[in-house]
Amino acid sequence: MVETTKYDVVRKDDSFEIRRYHEMLIAQVDQTQYPGFNTLFQYISGNNKGKSKISMTSPVITSEKIAMTSPVMSTASTMSFVVPSEYTMETVPEPSNAGVSIVKIPERYVATVRFRGFAWKNEVRKQTQRLLEWVNEEGIKTKGSVFLMQYNPPFVPGFLRRNEMGIEIVYEAS
Repeated sequence: MVETTKYDVVRKDDSFEIRRYHEMLIAQVDQTQYPGFNTLFQYISGNNKGKSKISMTSPVITSEKIAMTSPVMSTASTMSFVVPSEYTMETVPEPSNAGVSIVKIPERYVATVRFRGFAWKNEVRKQTQRLLEWVNEEGIKTKGSVFLMQYNPPFVPGFLRRNEMGIEIVYEAS
């Protein structure tokens, strides 16, 4: 079993949740320049300056390109692995590949919607729309772009797969 990113559920509404994610480190690749999964997998498999193998965690996080109104443009397409919690910025193995960056993500609040099956483009679009409609109906302010979180290895059958769409929010306790 792999380590899963730590969070606290602040609010639950059917398949939607608002979560407080703890501070975390991620290994990130810009997929417009590097093949995301393979580059990150090589990094955790020992292609780093310490030649250290790093345990796989979940979820794998992929930013999603969504249409935005001007003047805001979203062109970034990143894939990230969450670094196991045993590491700090000082102890995480330094990437050998310049395309891999280690980023500290501060504690944050995220609105999510969970769905099962394969994360095909049409399903990701549908779930993104559901999430954005829900946060809009709830009057929740968002920050940044929607991202996909996938929790299972490729060999897990579709009906058992856990996926989520998430977006960072401005959380105001009521």
